[in-house]
Amino acid sequence: MVQGTIGYLDPEYLQTSQLTEKSDVYSFEVVLVELLTGEKDNHLFEVLDDNIDTERNAEQLKEVAMLAKRCLNVKGEDRPTMKEVALELEEMSLSTNTKF
Repeated sequence: MVQGTIGYLDPEYLQTSQLTEKSDVYSFEVVLVELLTGEKDNHLFEVLDDNIDTERNAEQLKEVAMLAKRCLNVKGEDRPTMKEVALELEEMSLSTNTKF
């Protein structure tokens, strides 16, 4: 039995009652978006947490936001896998010497 808060559950699961390997990707990215913004919004720099240095990290923040957007696709087949997410975050971290 699946348990969780509706806002964190994969929309495909809610429609089909079928979990996929990409259901966790959706939930993970909801948490990441909340950590960055506290809410969903298309105005990234307006909603970022005040503690995030947007001037020094603008490009990296855009990359993470685009990754989050891909992971929040309603259709699971259009989302990356968690392995792909981890690899992209690692590549971003290595290219900028920033820990995500």
